[in-house]
Formats: sequence, C-alpha cells, structure tokens
Amino acid sequence: MRIAILAAVMAVTGFSSAALAEGKKIGVSWAQFQEERWKIDEAAMKAAIEAAGNEYISADAQSSAEKQLSDIDALIAQGVDALVINAWDKDAIGPAIEKAAAEGIPVVGYDRLIEDARTFYLTFDNVGVGRIIAESVFAQVPEGNYAIIKGDPGDPNVGFLRQGMEEVIGAAVAEGKITIVGEANSDGWKPENAQRNMEQILTAANNDVDAVLAQNDGMAGGAAAALAAQGLNVPLGGQDGDLAAINRVARGTQTVSVWKNARDLGKAAGEIASALADGTALDAIPGATKFSGGEKGVEMNAILLNPTPITKETLNLAIDAGHITKEQACEGALPDVAACQ
Repeated sequence: MRIAILAAVMAVTGFSSAALAEGKKIGVSWAQFQEERWKIDEAAMKAAIEAAGNEYISADAQSSAEKQLSDIDALIAQGVDALVINAWDKDAIGPAIEKAAAEGIPVVGYDRLIEDARTFYLTFDNVGVGRIIAESVFAQVPEGNYAIIKGDPGDPNVGFLRQGMEEVIGAAVAEGKITIVGEANSDGWKPENAQRNMEQILTAANNDVDAVLAQNDGMAGGAAAALAAQGLNVPLGGQDGDLAAINRVARGTQTVSVWKNARDLGKAAGEIASALADGTALDAIPGATKFSGGEKGVEMNAILLNPTPITKETLNLAIDAGHITKEQACEGALPDVAACQ
C-alpha cells in the first residue's frame, strides 16, 4: 500500500526515484585561487551540484602538488561519490587518480588535462584560446619582434596555448617575418614573475619588442607594467576575462582578453560530476566527444567549450552577459570603443 501511494505521488508531482534518493557528495580539489576567475567557477559549480541535490565539499591546494594529494586523500576519506580535480601539476596528480580508481570514484579533470582514460576532461578549447590570442595580435602586427610570456611549466594548458599560437605565427616565423626575441615560463602563472620575464626580454632586446603574447590576463598585466615602465604600448594578448584586463582592452593597453565564461564551465562540471556520481558512464555524458590531443595521445571522453574573444569591438559581450559592469569596463576608455559610448 505504501509503495502504491509513493508511486502515485511520484507520478503526480514528477519526482523521480533519483530525486528522492539521498544526495551524493561531490569532492572538488582546487589547485589554487590566485586568479579571480576561480571563485566564479566555484560558485557556478557549487550551485549546479546543490541543484542536483548533492553536497559540495572542497579543498584548496594553494599551489602545492603535495598538498593537493593530501587534500584528495581527505576528500576520499569523507566518502565522496565523485571528484572534480583542478590539477596543480599534471604529472604529480597520478597517485590521486589511482586511489580514486581503486575506490571506484569517478573523476572530472577540470580545466587542466589529467591524461588518464579513467577521467573525464572538461575545459575550454585551449588550443583555440592560444589561436585567438595570436590571431588578434597578428592582425595588428604581421611582422616584427614578438615576446611570448607562458604560464607554469607544470600545467599542460601551457603547451596547448603555445600550440594554438604556433598555428597562427609559425609560418611567419619560418619566413623570417616574425622574430621571437624572448619566450619564458612564469612559475605559478604569477603576474610578478611574468613582469620580471618581460623586463628581462626587453633588456635583452633593447626594448625592440613589437608585440606580446601572454598566456593569461594576470601575466598580461605584469607584461603591461613592464612595457609601461619603458614607455611602450604594443599589441598584447591574454585570456581569462579578468576585469582589469577587459578595462585594459577599453583603454587600449591590451588587444584581446579571451573570455572563458567560468559560469558555463563550473555549471557543466557540477552537472557532469553529479551524473557520474549517479552511475552515468564517462562516454554517456551528453555532449561528450573523444579527445586525444595530450602529450601521450591517450583517448579520453571530453567536452571542450568554445571561448569568446573580448576586443574593443566585442566588449559589449562581456557587459551584456553581466560579467562586468559598463562602469568597470569603460573607465578611461578610448573614444572609439562603441560599448562605452
């Protein structure tokens, strides 16, 4: 009788047995929160997890591969049903994946590739991001001296971004139209390390730098500071849609910020992790495709979202989406920025 009544209630209200089941625990291991975008990712992810009736549990590795392994051990000990891992070091994360697999816990590799077929890879198309950065700058400087400011060498996105850049400028470099006068990794993706790298490149090149490709907006800010100190303002690209970077675009001191809408990525991660926790297979996630573009060529189930370039011409996209206010974007803007009129 009770079963019959419950079935009737479910039929009338539309509740499923999954909705009536006890919520799952989703553990999230963050590499760090240095960039402003990570808090946006986190809020969207947490909201999606809770909307699915599940519990969000997280830890901040604070830029430490060792702490991240310890954090994941602690999350597993708390009985998580799925893990989302934003890996600090692509190589050091291996033992955590082994432990999760041994416990039967599905893993989402978030934003940064964990090249293991047992993980689901969710990110933006980072090769495409690198391509957009280079295309935007190359359109203004098809010939000249380029500097390339790269991120932390332990992050596989560095290679993907550089690959995309090479697709755009490679031929011009081979033809001698573009000379790369400096290329350096910036430990921890830290703006101060990027600024130091840019200063050293400028010194070595006697300030003869015509364009800069930076792999994120924080480092673009460091590069811009180094350029400004020498009285220079050259085409400069970055990514992440940092508020300060979007304002630099309006001011004319940064050419493009490739915006990866963190709300979309975080929401997708929360939904995917919840589905995996409920037993959905990796290859049954809606929209999943096969990805094998890592260093080892491992075929993985993945979703790669499309990024959005924010330039003077497209500044309105970030404003209209509520990512940044018009006042924040347009402070000190050049007169030809239509979105600021």
